[in-house]
Amino acid sequence: MRTIVDIGEDDLSALDQLAKRERLSRAALVRQAVADLLARKRQLDAADAFGLWRSEPVDGLEYRLQFRSEW
Repeated sequence: MRTIVDIGEDDLSALDQLAKRERLSRAALVRQAVADLLARKRQLDAADAFGLWRSEPVDGLEYRLQFRSEW
């Protein structure tokens, strides 16, 4: 899918230089950058969720059993 993105002149120039050095198209570098950003964000989201209850005084299993007993 195509999209339109505004990129500053300095960044565009640096991107073109990198594309030339890497022997890739500008579009290929932008796709790589987007993929890298999304991968990092997924890792951060997972890290944020891990240990979410660590500061709570309640045991997770105990909480789950109590919650289910209401059904």
